[in-house]
Amino acid sequence: MLTTVASANPKKIYLDYAATTPLEPLVLAAMLPYFSAEYANPSSMHESGRRAKQAITRARLDIAELLNCAPDELIFTGSGTESDNLAMQGVARAYRAEGKHIIVSAIEHKAVLESAHALRRDGFEVDILPVDTFGRIDVDECLRLVRPTTTLISVMYANNEIGTILPIVELATALKKFRAGDRALPLLHTDACQAAGFLPLDVQELGVDLMTLNSSKIYGPKGVGMLYKKRGVRIQPLIVGGEQEMNLRAGTESVPLIVGMSVALKKVMEWRQEESARLTALRDYFIERLLTEIPGAILNGHPSERLPNNIHISIPYVEGEAILLMLDRQGIEASTGSACSAFDLKPSHVLMAIGQNAEFAHGSIRFSLGKETTRQEIDQVMVTFPPIIERLRSVSALTAKIHVRV
Repeated sequence: MLTTVASANPKKIYLDYAATTPLEPLVLAAMLPYFSAEYANPSSMHESGRRAKQAITRARLDIAELLNCAPDELIFTGSGTESDNLAMQGVARAYRAEGKHIIVSAIEHKAVLESAHALRRDGFEVDILPVDTFGRIDVDECLRLVRPTTTLISVMYANNEIGTILPIVELATALKKFRAGDRALPLLHTDACQAAGFLPLDVQELGVDLMTLNSSKIYGPKGVGMLYKKRGVRIQPLIVGGEQEMNLRAGTESVPLIVGMSVALKKVMEWRQEESARLTALRDYFIERLLTEIPGAILNGHPSERLPNNIHISIPYVEGEAILLMLDRQGIEASTGSACSAFDLKPSHVLMAIGQNAEFAHGSIRFSLGKETTRQEIDQVMVTFPPIIERLRSVSALTAKIHVRV
């Protein structure tokens, strides 16, 4: 029977910020009036309705300024997943007459990959763009996949599991040569949910046509996301029945959530440079200790071109779920990868795409840092973590010989 290592510190240590972030107090304060006194439907024509509509308008203007785009290029949705679906399926179907070929990278979030599979069932052709062992795409290889019928390419800005940052600006620049004359295809979509708060989000500098954001990754409320859609890009709505969001996403808008997202995005962009530097130092310290003190541990993702808060490792011959449960009993909260796949027992599609051994992939852990993370917390984790791995290996039915990938 497994027993856990005695806890030296009962305080909870939260290292799952990539799954979701706590709500920033300033964000909550901005939202509260719209949960109570300012409760009107923003589509109503009376004074209370107009005030609710004005709150959405202000939020849209604030976000547009942060992203360097026009307010009417922003569509509020219910989540990052919905925004990805709208970008993929809505755009592909709107351009069906021009072509039915799309390209997606092999490490996309399932919201993008499953949308691509849905489009394939609907008669579209889908190419999966491979990645290297670090999770990076080859821009030239992507260009070789482009056909006259290619209407959409989706490559994420930074991977949600292994933290690798992808060359979006380079890809956007290279795609311009395929846009002869008035032709605006293929369009480029990027999922920037994990990148927000760490990487630049100026859509003009990025050169993207569509970009997905999610409030719950930036210390904002859950239940609201956003899609940037460049002017002139056509899109077919997924949700119909109302004229909200410029007839592109029907349904009464959630005023408090939209207000909260705008405040959250503004705050993380104010913190971005200072917080990224702080977390990068903590990340590198944590990685060095993990690779030194856990025999055979493998770092997944690019060693330097990765998000400041991401540490993803594979530990041969132990199960990630067992590690998480033992860590959780010690008050340390992490994950095995994407929170959207937490109950999927299959190896991560991201780790398979980078060529990770399937058995090693099952022993993978993602630690993701945030604004409350301290060096003292990491030191406490390293008091607890190595004995847990040693204990699990001692009772593992898998081979005890440790192989290190080179």
